[in-house]
Amino acid sequence: MKKQNKRNRKIRKYIEWPNFSGQHLLHNKRIINDLIQIANLTSNDTVLDLGAGKGALTFPVAEKAGKVIAVEYDPRFVEILKKKAEAYPNIKVIQQDILKLHLPKEPFIVVAGIPYAITTPIMKMLLHQPANSLQRAVLVMEKGAAKRFTSYPITNPLILKWRMWFDLGYVREISRENFSPPPKVDSAILIIRRKNKYHDSFLGLAEYALKYPQLPLYEALKGVFTPPQITRLVRNLGVNRNIAICLLNEIQWGIVFHTMVQYVQRPYWPKAKKHKNN
Repeated sequence: MKKQNKRNRKIRKYIEWPNFSGQHLLHNKRIINDLIQIANLTSNDTVLDLGAGKGALTFPVAEKAGKVIAVEYDPRFVEILKKKAEAYPNIKVIQQDILKLHLPKEPFIVVAGIPYAITTPIMKMLLHQPANSLQRAVLVMEKGAAKRFTSYPITNPLILKWRMWFDLGYVREISRENFSPPPKVDSAILIIRRKNKYHDSFLGLAEYALKYPQLPLYEALKGVFTPPQITRLVRNLGVNRNIAICLLNEIQWGIVFHTMVQYVQRPYWPKAKKHKNN
């Protein structure tokens, strides 16, 4: 009888509180603990919880991290979060549309079950500007999206760009039964790790090669690659070796960069100039 009453209360709550945001709240404590273990948090970390809901992740994360920024748009959830957070001086609750959020300037980590309806826009917000301060992320998202972001071959140039700067890894599936309300599809854990060394290395390559943008490809790159390497590179790019270096597209630049990483010894990689902040 008690179980039936509890079930009826849950059904009534879902009818009264429509889920406009596509947000499904994770309630399995074992999985929540697994997420925190994967995130490997320390007391020096600043953590973003995007789509915090009622705080299923927010408060366990706050036990490990130095600072937690819980972002939630639904005013009902915000009220719950703020009341619970009174006992946690290291939690800051922000009522905000996630996609209008200004990311922290200091290094930060994201641990979140993100709303399904805006999964790709959130990924763009986090990964599209590799110069931001994101260090790593552990995200729960729709399983199909997690597979798409981590699959081979890579056919989407946007995902290619993200994966040039970040390692994206599919961890494991999570059954839909672990959420309230249950979504129509299963979810998965996606882990993101910054490739710190690669951002500056690519910038160094781009600055070197584009010093004289109209130079033929073979001429612009000959200080980085050996003649046999350039021959292999041109074949992989599917272009004439005399094409102006500035005419390469983003995908072709990715091939050039990863060819350098794979075949050129590190001392021969061009170094990026030091840019002063204005």
